[in-house]
Amino acid sequence: MSSPAIKFRDGCLQVVVWRNTSTSGQTYYTATPQRSYKQGDDTWKETDSLNTDDLLAMAELLREAYDWIRMQKRADAKGRKESEQKVS
Repeated sequence: MSSPAIKFRDGCLQVVVWRNTSTSGQTYYTATPQRSYKQGDDTWKETDSLNTDDLLAMAELLREAYDWIRMQKRADAKGRKESEQKVS
């Protein structure tokens, strides 16, 4: 499994952003919202189920992830454009 591109965290909440490559070679990004919690035996677990109190904080983490992905996509496009210019 590949490592995440970046993680955004706020307490027990986090959004993990993954950089992926399609079969055609294009880069795309996905985001996984997660909440950590302790099981009865003090084992840490993760879930994508959120409590009501988690929603606003998760929305902010998702906004941060969106902004980061948007900037990465711009950088990816700039890099492709520069590569194409070097080839021609």
